[in-house]
Amino acid sequence: MSGISKEMTIGEILRTNPAVAPILMEAGMHCLGCPSAQGESLEEAAMVHGMDVNDLMSKINAL
Repeated sequence: MSGISKEMTIGEILRTNPAVAPILMEAGMHCLGCPSAQGESLEEAAMVHGMDVNDLMSKINAL
């Protein structure tokens, strides 16, 4: 998916493409609307959740 990068916040990603939400939910990121989602990048969130951000980006780009 063009326009989405791992440096974007979760909120920015969801505003760009709401269809990413199920991918994030399946990955264990259940608090998509919480304050940290507005200020935390996908890369930071992946690190906090012990995930590989490149795996998440692959799934997002497959949309």
